[in-house]
Amino acid sequence: MPVNRGSTTVKSRKVFGHPSRRSQTVLRAGLYARVSTHDQQTLPMQNRAMREYAVRRGWTIAMQVKEVGSGASERQMRAKLIEAARRREVDVVLVWRLDRWGRSVTDLLATLTELEHLGVGFVSLTEALDLTTPSGRAMAAMLAVFAEFEREVLRERVRAGLAHARQNGKAVGRPLTAGLSADKVRKLYRSGLSKSRIARQLGIGRTSVRRILNQPCSS
Repeated sequence: MPVNRGSTTVKSRKVFGHPSRRSQTVLRAGLYARVSTHDQQTLPMQNRAMREYAVRRGWTIAMQVKEVGSGASERQMRAKLIEAARRREVDVVLVWRLDRWGRSVTDLLATLTELEHLGVGFVSLTEALDLTTPSGRAMAAMLAVFAEFEREVLRERVRAGLAHARQNGKAVGRPLTAGLSADKVRKLYRSGLSKSRIARQLGIGRTSVRRILNQPCSS
């Protein structure tokens, strides 16, 4: 049965502290569900819970996407949802849990910051995180602190690893460039090896091999 838009107006809402573009009408929600390859049985539960929540909030479900993959995999469907937000097709993003959306604290903060700049709200059901409210926006500010902490921990680990390598006499820094293998590249090519095989044998890129072979030999 068609919905009468004129009868579904709601009170003025704010998203990330700014008036929503559709503050006088039903907000359009984009639902994002994600499961691992070994936990796909929870997908219907996530979708059902999010749809029921959207109905309680009086939102229209404009887009619903699902994703299956490991924790390290790229979130292609998430990228499509963000693209929809950039096209102003959704007003709020709804997820089941924060770790389903972000790969790390830094990644989570980066995506939430972009949504904020777009004026798009964000809600995570499990954590009861609602960035369309003042308390939720305060939580987002805390996430920024944790993201900086995460970056500093990673930097410290890198510095410690380099120091440990130097103490053990290991070379650190960038590896030798392909240019230093030029003589070997030309010698192997003259012996009849293909460019691909030369690249594999010397551990350099095929593009580097082609570039070396195209350069004039110095006398």
